[in-house]
Amino acid sequence: QVQLVESGGGLVQAGGSLRLSCAASGSIFSINAMGWYRQAPGKQRELVAAIGSGYSTNYADSVKGRFTISRENAKKMVYLQMNSLKPEDTAVYYCAAARTMLLVTTSPTSWGQGTQVTVSS
Repeated sequence: QVQLVESGGGLVQAGGSLRLSCAASGSIFSINAMGWYRQAPGKQRELVAAIGSGYSTNYADSVKGRFTISRENAKKMVYLQMNSLKPEDTAVYYCAAARTMLLVTTSPTSWGQGTQVTVSS
């Protein structure tokens, strides 16, 4: 079992920045890839960004150039730096993990509880 706990969400004005953090615990030896998803009201959950064990990254087109995913293996943490935020970035953001990059981008095996990000115009 892998436990993921997100933090760092909140309310920010358009153009502002937020940094989300995700702490992993439990059977982390089974994790090689981690990612961030988001779900806005009335919409499907979507992949925002993912990072593999070799630090390869994958971003949704809508966040490229604005968001940066990173990880600190020693601290068992993954981060999402969000800059130039837009109202359409408003959503609940979820941390996700899986054994492979393919799995984390398609069908993660572990999920956090989510953290709300609200961007006001």
